[in-house]
Amino acid sequence: MQWNNDQPIYQQVRDHVVALIIDDVLKSGDPIPSVRQMAVEGGVNPLTVSKAYQELVDLNIVEKRRGLGMFITDTAKKELLKLEKSKFLKNEWPNTLRRAESLGIDLSELLTKT
Repeated sequence: MQWNNDQPIYQQVRDHVVALIIDDVLKSGDPIPSVRQMAVEGGVNPLTVSKAYQELVDLNIVEKRRGLGMFITDTAKKELLKLEKSKFLKNEWPNTLRRAESLGIDLSELLTKT
């Protein structure tokens, strides 16, 4: 994993796990990498990973099972798709639309596959 300076690393760790769920690499009931494993693989502090994982717990995306680890919840993908869609439409789409308009790209061109 490579980190960028655009956002805090804990958010990038969170987004990495979110992407794994949305892309069906991790499915309902699957364990997520342990805090220690993710910290070693990502070259980050375990507290950073813990913060990212806690956010996923707070969103009911993963659940803690005492003595076993953390696992993807049954509703994780559905909830994430709803959250990520909302985030895209609120944050990314307006910028994309503005950029397209500044380049003179018609909305129909955006919808046409190339």
